[in-house]
Amino acid sequence: MHVLMVIGGGVVLLGLFILFGWLWGASAAGMAMGAKAFLPVWLLIAAVNMWVGVTQAGYSVREESPILLLVFAVPAIAAGIALWQLSRA
Repeated sequence: MHVLMVIGGGVVLLGLFILFGWLWGASAAGMAMGAKAFLPVWLLIAAVNMWVGVTQAGYSVREESPILLLVFAVPAIAAGIALWQLSRA
């Protein structure tokens, strides 16, 4: 359940980054820039989530690594699809 909540939070954060890209640039290029800026921020957040799982929940890095990949990949793929769609506009 926690993994789904974190992934959902990532998708919401992507939406906020795209919204702020629109507010900043008022174009598809600004929205694409927001989606690009989302990726390193989300990687950092996903890594912190893994660190909390290792240090606080008692999981090993080996157990948390696939979760890190899943938590990062789903919103990152959504950002890639958004970038692809925005580049076509």
